[in-house]
Amino acid sequence: MKQLPDDVLRAALALPPEPRAALAGQIIASLDEVDEDAERAWSDEIARRLAELERGAVTCIPWPEARRRIVD
Repeated sequence: MKQLPDDVLRAALALPPEPRAALAGQIIASLDEVDEDAERAWSDEIARRLAELERGAVTCIPWPEARRRIVD
């Protein structure tokens, strides 16, 4: 029997939050065309930021503070 999109959505929404988020990520990723240059650039940027954190060049701020700064 063929499932209708509404049936699939209803089943997905019944999942607990973590598997529901993973499913959403997989669905979104399936729509994206992979830009290898962009992927490499993001990987490099992540590595650079992680290195800054590890050597103490930058410090993290708690999420509530970051959110306050974004909203203000």
